[in-house]
Amino acid sequence: MLVALKGSQGTFLLGDPDYKEPRGTVSSVTVTGDTRDETVSVVMTGSLLAGDYIQLGSGPTARLHKVLQDQTGDGDLEIWPALRDDYSGATAIYTNPKGVFRLSQNVTSWAINNSSAYGISFEAVEAL
Repeated sequence: MLVALKGSQGTFLLGDPDYKEPRGTVSSVTVTGDTRDETVSVVMTGSLLAGDYIQLGSGPTARLHKVLQDQTGDGDLEIWPALRDDYSGATAIYTNPKGVFRLSQNVTSWAINNSSAYGISFEAVEAL
């Protein structure tokens, strides 16, 4: 996969493996907001907790946002980073959310130990 990216040229979907599921009780959420908004309007069933993630868009337009405050039901939700596009009633993905990233440099590293355990490391940035 890393070779197929051709360094920082290619992109890939990436989420936080420690937060595949929201800690809140959310079962649906739609988002409305304009480019550069850090507070968006949500229509939501259930709750999102500070630290949960939401994904807006899909495929090459997927954007990953972190929830900065607890939110139950409809209202204003503070997120980071700010919106990169306008959204009107966009369905947010909250289970296994991801964003589009690329390698920050044309460098990756790997290691193998005596018990044949492999490790790979790389740095990535949001693909804008």
